[in-house]
Amino acid sequence: MAMGEASLSELLGIWVEGWASTRHYPVQDLGAFKTVQLTDKSGDWEAFAANPNEQEFADLASFIAEAPQRLLTVLTDDLPAYRGLAGKHSLAELAADQELMIMDFEGKDVESPWLNDDELKLTTEYEDHSATVTVATTDGTLAARGHVAVAHGYAVFDRIITEPDFRRRGLGSFVMRALTAAMSEHDLDQGLLIASTDGQHLYHHLGWSDVSGVLILTNPGNLKGGSLSD
Repeated sequence: MAMGEASLSELLGIWVEGWASTRHYPVQDLGAFKTVQLTDKSGDWEAFAANPNEQEFADLASFIAEAPQRLLTVLTDDLPAYRGLAGKHSLAELAADQELMIMDFEGKDVESPWLNDDELKLTTEYEDHSATVTVATTDGTLAARGHVAVAHGYAVFDRIITEPDFRRRGLGSFVMRALTAAMSEHDLDQGLLIASTDGQHLYHHLGWSDVSGVLILTNPGNLKGGSLSD
């Protein structure tokens, strides 16, 4: 794991800022931690922490308990310890199959890729320090898309999606290369993303490395919000 000089907590803060930026989510501080309002989902708040101690976890759990749909995402590779704390504070596990990943761009190809398919067209749209890439057919049917934002010298990738009818054509890799090229003018050294189990296979193939496990907790009875990449 090549995290450079950044700690896990710092990497999480950078990822949260970039992730929230691509989705236009409001961000607020909760003590030393970040919370994000999921305006396009529950409308409530998700808190983020990297390996919080027992008192910090208790404070975060109290915040989550204030509303049924609130979420707590903990970055850790010690899942048993935080599952124990979750049980102690009556929180339920929503997901534990995602991974924070990092990529070192040094020596990597950042040129705009060539879409070798006459049926498909690439579109890149820029907004402030972010970009959206879409691949669609000539009649406008969406094939694949993805987002990226710059945060503190990192490229934060989000919502890399290939539609079911267009899978196994290399479009996931293509979108990632197109997004990296879109951010090349910012002279970025590294990228960050949180990947689902399926996404991790693609990103490992592209040279990304695992940084930390991701545990998402919520109140009992809430079954929504388990994915950070959708």
